[in-house]
Amino acid sequence: MGSMQERRSEVRMMCADMIEVCWKIGGKTHRVTGLLEDISPSGACLQMEGAVPVGAEVRWHTRRQEFAGWVRYCVYREIGYFIGVEFTFRARWSKSLYQPQHLLDLRELAGKSELTRSPRPARPGPSS
Repeated sequence: MGSMQERRSEVRMMCADMIEVCWKIGGKTHRVTGLLEDISPSGACLQMEGAVPVGAEVRWHTRRQEFAGWVRYCVYREIGYFIGVEFTFRARWSKSLYQPQHLLDLRELAGKSELTRSPRPARPGPSS
């Protein structure tokens, strides 16, 4: 696919949660099940079986929060379509309102691995 320039202003957290996504095209409402792949306060990435048009407004609900945003990209990769969503201002995400079923902060994980990594054994020097 080539390289996409990274334009995110916030770190996204890896996650996994099944959601029902809906959008309208030409007056027709589409509802499909998707997988929430990653999330940040200002956007998310969804994996779905079919494409969603760039520019479409998508919505999904959780028990405590409604999400709404605009599709910024839709690309097909080996296992499905990956849809980048930029949230509307009122739909910003926070951990206190919604935590996906599985949530992983890679920065936190990297910090823990630095703390638990055992020191490297000293390399033997040249023999005299």
